[in-house]
Amino acid sequence: MTGTKTQIAYVPIGVGTFHLESAQRLFEQSADLIRTCAGAAGAEARIPEKMLLTLQDLNDFLKTISPDLIIMQNVTFANAAYAGEVLRNFSAHILLWTLREPVIDGGRLRLNSLTGAFSAGNAIKEFRGSDHQFEYVFGSPNEQKVHDAVNSTIRACCLRSALRSAKISAVGHTPQGFGFGRALDAELTRTFGAVLESIEARELINKARSYSQEECSEYLERAKRFLVGLENTPKKNTDDFVRLYKAYDTYVRENNISALASRCWPDFFTDFGTPVCAVLSLLNAEGVVASCESDTYGALSMFMCAYLTKTAAFFGDPVSMDEEEGTITFWHCGMGACTLARKDTGAEVGVHCNRKIGPTLEFGCRASGEATIFRVGRKPNGQFRFFIAEGEILDKPKQFSGTSLVVRTKGSAEKIITDAVKSGWEPHFAVAYGSISKELSVLARMLGTEVCEF
Repeated sequence: MTGTKTQIAYVPIGVGTFHLESAQRLFEQSADLIRTCAGAAGAEARIPEKMLLTLQDLNDFLKTISPDLIIMQNVTFANAAYAGEVLRNFSAHILLWTLREPVIDGGRLRLNSLTGAFSAGNAIKEFRGSDHQFEYVFGSPNEQKVHDAVNSTIRACCLRSALRSAKISAVGHTPQGFGFGRALDAELTRTFGAVLESIEARELINKARSYSQEECSEYLERAKRFLVGLENTPKKNTDDFVRLYKAYDTYVRENNISALASRCWPDFFTDFGTPVCAVLSLLNAEGVVASCESDTYGALSMFMCAYLTKTAAFFGDPVSMDEEEGTITFWHCGMGACTLARKDTGAEVGVHCNRKIGPTLEFGCRASGEATIFRVGRKPNGQFRFFIAEGEILDKPKQFSGTSLVVRTKGSAEKIITDAVKSGWEPHFAVAYGSISKELSVLARMLGTEVCEF
């Protein structure tokens, strides 16, 4: 982690032959909007002291910035030379913003921002290629769609910076038949900027075995604050779980791990005698993204969701669909973040549905009026794609042994399932507590990744 804030540069270009009073007012309003959105996202907004109405003014400002995102706005018309200077100096992603004409009264054209946008858009394609994608919005600073576009683009840019600083750990190998979650370090770094490290599951198991119960007392107390009914777990399994919790937590902290994808079965049942499910649940609750079955791209998907929502994401399989209700049920054996549990039950502790060993988690997830189903998918040719579908999480009890949630999708649930299966999507998905499809779509364009919206 560098500690450097993501830099958002506002580049308001124009010429001095239009109605500068109108342009100045909109410049000030635009700057306020960008400052507000950047501040909320934890980014740094670089705003020029004045509109950039000459090429000299523009170049003087460009010398002062190192942007991760450029918001280029025609405060008035400007020819393609202005955009050309920006493109010649920087490769940062661009949000091109056209201002609405402030007055249409049969008289003077005040801004002519839209014609300037055509010049700038043409220049972007000339410089960066016909396949290059950039963001675009038309409207005044006080319009909701403009606020949403600026805000989602800044948030996506901050997520991209976070990915470049992320270290993801693969704990053990994927089980046989689960190779869809296995990541290559070079691919992950090239596309997302994240670093992948690997550790064998047995290393953490052996570390856990080395701890005395006294060394783990802090972790037992931490677990009790989150879990309901842990006292019903046999003492040996409770002791082993707490040792494993300390081993994982120590590894994460000492190695600055942002997210991990952990092997679970069969090793933790057969070799260790206690599942890792509850450990992963607690890590997610405490802000460390953790997937199971060694699904690295699942962990990456969860990381993106958690970053944007500031809440743990659910990780699971689509296991049931109700055509009439328009819902899809997502489930997993028992590692859902305990902070997602329904209030009336809390994060109840149980045993694994197949192995009959605990502790695992047993609960239905709390409701949410907004939700996003997301997956970073990898196609057979090695290219990545984003699965994005929106909906709401219903107020439903636990559907099956383990942890579950039920999403009523905006689109047809039956069509989503049919299309996803026929398109070869992986069987693990993240479900985010919030509407983040705009940010994820922008991020995909930043990364040059295909977006599949359902």
